Amino acid sequence: MLKSMTGFGNATVETGSLSVTVEVKTLNSKFLDIFCRLPRQYAEKEIELRALLTQQLERGKVELSVSINRTQQVKPGVVINRPLLMAYVNDIRESAAGLLMAIPDGDLLKMALGQPNVYQTEAVETPDDTADWAAVQQAVQEAVRRCNAFRQQDGAVLETKFNEYIQTISDCLSEIEKQDVLRIPAVRERLMTNVRELLDSETFDRNRFEQEMIYYVEKFDISEEKVRLKNHLSYFVDVMNTEEANGKKLNFIAQEIGREINTIGSKANDATIQRFVVRMKDELEKIKEQTMNLI
Repeated sequence: MLKSMTGFGNATVETGSLSVTVEVKTLNSKFLDIFCRLPRQYAEKEIELRALLTQQLERGKVELSVSINRTQQVKPGVVINRPLLMAYVNDIRESAAGLLMAIPDGDLLKMALGQPNVYQTEAVETPDDTADWAAVQQAVQEAVRRCNAFRQQDGAVLETKFNEYIQTISDCLSEIEKQDVLRIPAVRERLMTNVRELLDSETFDRNRFEQEMIYYVEKFDISEEKVRLKNHLSYFVDVMNTEEANGKKLNFIAQEIGREINTIGSKANDATIQRFVVRMKDELEKIKEQTMNLI
């Protein structure tokens, strides 16, 4: 089963005290590259989340974003000592009046807030970190699951495309096999004409003639290339339908397909076959490009 490296998944989990929203985005990358955007209180959990993403997303550029909103009223940890603040305000106002100065109320409040012990720390009820972290984990797992589902859907589309590309190459190979049957007599006739000219020559060298014949036979025969190409095409489809199918392996098989196509093109010495070779190369480039998007 093919799986694309491009994916997206999001999830929201709500509890009695908070709402957790998680987004997971994945793009093409040669290796696994993870970037996490987490609330400050969960910074130490990044290693745990990275391990989860590494196990389930395998490869690609991964962006994880976690946001948390508290749904219940939270008391501040620092409060203002109002009686002391009022005492500072009155003292500053009286001191200014004694000096025949007028201080605006806004400035008076700022001066009072800057005095010692105006702020005091209160004990506040801390949220249940265990329950909150469980909610975060649940949201991350669901977002990753949806991202993988997206990747599998995209992979299914690519699989359909690959089958079309491989079928086109196979059809071209069939046409090449038909043309090869017509090509051989023409090549044989050309060789026989050259042989008759050599036999009539006074400088005819039988050893050189045999060497030339071997050279031409090897140069024009594409039987082995056709067989290997057909096997590579079949192997590509077989690997694509396995559970361990991946972009790297399919790309390697595509390179082997390309070698056989290039050899057929260079040895055939036939205009009709060359046209089919060009078409096969075009389909193969599409395959190589798309395998770069697979895990």
